[in-house]
Amino acid sequence: MNQYILHLETATKACSVALSNKGSLVALKETVEDGYSHGENLNVFIEDVLKQANISIKDLNAVSVASGPGSYTGLRIGAATAKSLCYSLDIPLIAIDALTSLSEIAVLKHPNTNLCALIDARRMEVYNLFLNDKLETLKEITADIIDESSYEEFMPFVYFGDGAAKLEEVWSGRPCKIDLTIRSSAKGQVRLAYTKFEQKQFEDVAYWEPFYLKDFIAGKKAK
Repeated sequence: MNQYILHLETATKACSVALSNKGSLVALKETVEDGYSHGENLNVFIEDVLKQANISIKDLNAVSVASGPGSYTGLRIGAATAKSLCYSLDIPLIAIDALTSLSEIAVLKHPNTNLCALIDARRMEVYNLFLNDKLETLKEITADIIDESSYEEFMPFVYFGDGAAKLEEVWSGRPCKIDLTIRSSAKGQVRLAYTKFEQKQFEDVAYWEPFYLKDFIAGKKAK
């Protein structure tokens, strides 16, 4: 029996849609543009991955979506699209945080080191998550303003994501490696979403909202 899950990644400038069946990637369509193109591309990409797999939208068993943190607009578009599909098809909604999804991609390339997943916030601020090589959490998701001594306790580590490039000079000379080839992608949700699907860890479609994070720390940033 097929178990198709549609995966939507809209937390960054990447607009990415994947389709999986029983935890294996079946189709992928994505782009990264200077501007945010989710509104123009997301539904087109959904149609494309369904066509690649030669299935109907009615064959979907669940939808997973990036829950954040990241771009407010991107997350809103992803959430609205995912909830609309789940409502209309009467299928479950699965939320996957964008930094853990990013780390799923990184650990395949960097299996024996700590992982520092970064999503750009603004200026020298990043959303970040630290995991070890077993994908166990070393530091929960936060939004931090970065300097040359940030995260010394986790060195050595590899850092990646769209928040990494602006730290390359700041962190030069440290026992840390940057990998700019690792970017946000819906394919990072595949294993995580299928695990939640099997365990029936679903969101309430009516009340679920993305994890924006910066709204929560707005008062602290004012300092």
